[in-house]
Amino acid sequence: MENKPRLLQNLKLLPALEARLATAFEVQRLIDQPDPAAFLAAQGASFVGLVTSAAVGANAALIGALPNLRVISSFGVGLDKLDLPAAAQRGIAVGYTPDVLNDCVADLAFGLMLDAARGLSAADRYVRRGAWRGAGSPATAPFPLGRKVSGANLGIVGLGRIGSTIARRALGFEMSVRYHNRRPVPGAPWPHEPSLLTLAQWADYLVVIAAGGAGTRHLINAEVLDALGPRGFLVNVSRGSVIDEAALVRALAEKRIAGAGLDVFENEPDVPAELMALDNVVLLPHIASATVETRQAMADRVFDNLESFFGTGRLLSPAPLPVAP
Repeated sequence: MENKPRLLQNLKLLPALEARLATAFEVQRLIDQPDPAAFLAAQGASFVGLVTSAAVGANAALIGALPNLRVISSFGVGLDKLDLPAAAQRGIAVGYTPDVLNDCVADLAFGLMLDAARGLSAADRYVRRGAWRGAGSPATAPFPLGRKVSGANLGIVGLGRIGSTIARRALGFEMSVRYHNRRPVPGAPWPHEPSLLTLAQWADYLVVIAAGGAGTRHLINAEVLDALGPRGFLVNVSRGSVIDEAALVRALAEKRIAGAGLDVFENEPDVPAELMALDNVVLLPHIASATVETRQAMADRVFDNLESFFGTGRLLSPAPLPVAP
C-alpha cells in the first residue's frame, strides 16, 4: 500500500470507478471524515492526488491544505469551481473529461429544443390529466400548436467541442447556423456573429453552451432575451450562472420569449418556484451527460488521467491554463 500514490477523493463517485481507483491508489474519501478540517490538517501533506468533479470542484483553501499535491483529476468538463490559478501557481496538473460527453450533451440540447418548441412535456401532462378526452368541451381547450424546428435559425453561444457537435446535429434538421464567441473559431464552417444581440435577434432557437465562471456570468441578460423576442426559444446546457435567472423568469412569464429548455440553474438543485409554475419552460435536473455510456467514459477518463500522470508525467486531457487578467 505504501508504494501506491495517495489520493484524496472529494465526493462520492460511481462505485465501479471507486473500486478501480482503489486497485491502483491508496484512496481516502474526505466526505467520510467526521471533521474534514482536522483530517486535512493532520494528513493533508500525505496526498499527491485529488479526485473531484465539475459540480464540487476544488477551491484555493482545499488546494492549500494539500501542500504536496501534484495532480487533480476532475469528473466533468466544467472548470468554474476549480481554482485553476491556485493550481497553476503551484504547478499542479489538472485533468478533466472533455470530448467523451459531446454527443450526449448535444443530443439533450436538441431534446430540449424539440420539447420546448413542440410542447412534448406539456402534452404529456395534458394527456395524463385527462384533458385530451375532454378537448373541445367549453371547459377544456385543445392542446396549442407548437413551433417547427426543421429549417429554423439556430444560434449557438459558445462554439467549443459541444457547440460544434450541436451545430453538426443541426444539419439533419436543415437549420441555418450561426455562432457567437469572443473571437471566430479557425476553420469553423458556420458564420461567426460578433454581436450576441444580433445573433439573438436572428435566431429562432438560441442554445447556450458557453463555459461558466465570472467572465460569462449573466451573459444572457434581459437585453439578450428581449432581442430573442416573443418567437424565440432559449436552451441552456452549459452552466446556470450564464443566464440571469430572474430576467429569464420575467421574460417567460410576460411571454417576451416563446419558451425555454433548461438543464442547469443558478443555485442547483434549487429551482425557482416561479419557473416551476410556468408551462412554457422545460426543466431538467442537470442530466445532459447522464447516460450509462457517457458516465462510464467519463469515469474511465478520470482514472486514465491519473494513471497517465503517475506513469508518464502527462495527462491525457489537461485542462486549459487560466488566462492571465
